[in-house]
Amino acid sequence: MINGKVFWGIVTAAAAGAVIGMLFAPEEGTQTRKKIKKKTNSLASELIEALEKSKEKAVSSAEELKNKGQRYKDDLIDKAEELADDAADEVSRYN
Repeated sequence: MINGKVFWGIVTAAAAGAVIGMLFAPEEGTQTRKKIKKKTNSLASELIEALEKSKEKAVSSAEELKNKGQRYKDDLIDKAEELADDAADEVSRYN
């Protein structure tokens, strides 16, 4: 999985490269601005999609952690009750 710094570095480099390439292209200013706008919109859409995927993964991971925590808690309660029952049995044996 790509970490945040690498991801943002790639996005920034791609955007900068696209803009620089278009600015040095031998076209009219209006055509260049249209291309820049189109590329910016495309990059923004890709960024939004990547952020949505990251959000989905984060939510999924949080739910998984919550479920694991609940299972561990339930296991601990069961073991504590079992130990308490065993202790009560031992005490009753000596009474």
